Amino acid sequence: MGSTRLPGKVLVDIRGRAMLLHVIRRTEAAETLDRVVIATTTDPADDAIVAWCGEHKVNCFRGNEMDVLDRYYQAACQNNAEAVVRITSDCPMIDPQIVDKTVSAFLSEQPDYASNTRVRTYPRGLDTEVMTFAALQRAWTEARHPYQRTHVTPYIYENPGLFKILSVTGEADHSAYRWTVDTREDLEFVRAVYSRLRDETFSFNDALNLMKREPELAEINRSVLQKTLQEG
Repeated sequence: MGSTRLPGKVLVDIRGRAMLLHVIRRTEAAETLDRVVIATTTDPADDAIVAWCGEHKVNCFRGNEMDVLDRYYQAACQNNAEAVVRITSDCPMIDPQIVDKTVSAFLSEQPDYASNTRVRTYPRGLDTEVMTFAALQRAWTEARHPYQRTHVTPYIYENPGLFKILSVTGEADHSAYRWTVDTREDLEFVRAVYSRLRDETFSFNDALNLMKREPELAEINRSVLQKTLQEG
């Protein structure tokens, strides 16, 4: 709830539902996942998220606000996870098929870490990261820089000598698109997409075809700059 650029964003309304619910339902549609857990914080502001999870019968874990790596590790311990898939809560256009593609590559190739973000071909907002519990635990033990704790996975992918890294890419480069929600402009864009694609289970390809039909939609949030790792 404490987003600096768009406070309370995870519970903002997108076509009659909280953004978080869209993220959860789309993530739950992925066939390779066993359980979805919301990893929120102990900050009183996030009581609203915990209450919302209770109302919607969603698994919820509360942990450290600033040390997100610790929060992930503790949530993984509590849920006896052998592998952890990281989906951020500001991605209401996450595609379960792309999640499955990334997880399936992880299961097939057996790296320590797999993602579709290191070599970016998908729009920002379809980000999927998968790591073994052992890799997560080593990062939790050894990561020292604040940004490595805030962003969970940098210690892993910045140390290819310690971890086997796998990049999962698409057939074409669509990385210029921004489909995540971090600002008012991002929210306006996502609401525009949801208003046009009436079936809430729309896919990556459905959204991509919409962009081709209405290229002006991409102009809504084209000027938004992604924050650097060091900015938080």
